[in-house]
Amino acid sequence: MRFILALVGALFTTFAQVSFVNSEDNWPSRPIRVFTTSSAGGISDTFMRVLGEELHKRLGQPFVIENHPGGSGNIGARACAEAMPDGYTICIINADPMIYNQFLFKSMPFNPEKGLTPIVNLFHLIQVLVVNSDLKVKTVEELVARSKEKAGTMSYLTAAVPLAVYMDSLKRDKGADWVRVPFKGGGEATTAILSGSTPIGLIGLGNVITQIQSGSMTPLVLVNNIRTPLLPKTPTLADLGYKGAASQTWYGLFAPAGTPRSIIVKIASEVLRVFGDKTFVDKYVISRGQVPAVNTPEEFAAEIKADREAARQVVKESGLAPQ
Repeated sequence: MRFILALVGALFTTFAQVSFVNSEDNWPSRPIRVFTTSSAGGISDTFMRVLGEELHKRLGQPFVIENHPGGSGNIGARACAEAMPDGYTICIINADPMIYNQFLFKSMPFNPEKGLTPIVNLFHLIQVLVVNSDLKVKTVEELVARSKEKAGTMSYLTAAVPLAVYMDSLKRDKGADWVRVPFKGGGEATTAILSGSTPIGLIGLGNVITQIQSGSMTPLVLVNNIRTPLLPKTPTLADLGYKGAASQTWYGLFAPAGTPRSIIVKIASEVLRVFGDKTFVDKYVISRGQVPAVNTPEEFAAEIKADREAARQVVKESGLAPQ
């Protein structure tokens, strides 16, 4: 009887291993879920929909977007980390939950160093300080002055820690009067700026380029020192004499830890092919205020490691205590 049970166990193990290999070889054989850390209409949501369409053409299966906004990106990152590592769940995540948040939160709902596997970096954001045009300000100095006139009534939003540090330094050094409000996602942030409920935003240019072009928002400064032909007259922080660290704000693809290596490589290689199409890059990356950053899984992992060490120093120097 023991021999029979052992034989059954061995056969089951062999079958499971063969099935796993076969499923890996046949990947993808069903739709792939993509978790985003932004709300519908946010920059990662809108970009992943067009990238997903291109990957659908190449891989033969649809990429189904699921939005998991909030928690400074931790909610979506956790959902991805807890998903089955079978290649049918991936996620598009920005730098915050992967490099900053572990230094800003007393506890994390997932392990950013071990819970997710880097697939490929996608792009760096060009970030911009914008205001609702009803404020009638054109420069940072004018914004500071207006905040003093409207003491106790002005708020701003941003998803990036170094940018919050910049706003806090202006508040401290120039006597500005504003308060930071929670950031849930690019779509909601854009709505808040437009409505005037939160008239100041440090946000990815792709979220607000249409509003800038229409005149409903005014750009004041490019806050991560990356220039763009979309805003040739807008100064950078360096132009204004700011010496602090620029924000590391990228968006990349990840998979739950343990996802088969062959699938990671296959996704990365297909993304590289998509980015090899100049028409795609011009239309969906550069025109939206982004800078292409595609690389290999190994290069992306090394980049994250270096960014994490830089983030440790930024948070330490800011004096921000974990919440």
